[in-house]
Amino acid sequence: MAKERQAQMTGMISNTDLGKAESHTQAQQARILIAAKACFVESGFHCASVANIAKTAGMSPGLIYRYFENKNAIIFAIIEQQLLESRNKIRALRAADDLGPAVLNYLDSSDGSSDESVGTSLFLEMSAEATRDSEIAEALGRYDNAMRVELADLLNRSASGGDKKPTTPVAPERVLALVCMIEGLMIRKAREPNLDRKALKSAIDIIINSLLN
Repeated sequence: MAKERQAQMTGMISNTDLGKAESHTQAQQARILIAAKACFVESGFHCASVANIAKTAGMSPGLIYRYFENKNAIIFAIIEQQLLESRNKIRALRAADDLGPAVLNYLDSSDGSSDESVGTSLFLEMSAEATRDSEIAEALGRYDNAMRVELADLLNRSASGGDKKPTTPVAPERVLALVCMIEGLMIRKAREPNLDRKALKSAIDIIINSLLN
């Protein structure tokens, strides 16, 4: 009985230790990703070295390599993090009565001001790097495909007036148009931060209505 109790206590301690280790790993990875985003925006992917990222994170380069194999692995993790955040935001749009203002709010929340967000500057850096690095291009391609699935579902639900299955699914070309609109507006807002919100909302409404009708 004593041995059984000891075994149970050992198991509990092991599980607790594993939980703490996992939490520590996640915290360290998050710290590295925040530092990496700052470095990539400031210096670009090529000039931002692992040493730069380590200095910004307040770590040694060796410690960085304990959590990420190389710089590309850090970029892949940023893309995956952005995919999760974007998916959650798009799924939240499904409850919106008016898709136009909801898309405008989505753009406001995607300005890179949070630790999880990829702002316009980093988005452009990633897109440019994809033209030079096939692995990053492939990772961004997976991101694009997943986002188009989410946006297609959003347009289908909006076109059918809720959760009803649409008689005719929205064409892929309309989904592509929505992607281009969102990405284009991200860039426009970065270049013209004082853009009149009323005019911006009207422009979004025009595009959304044309996509749904």
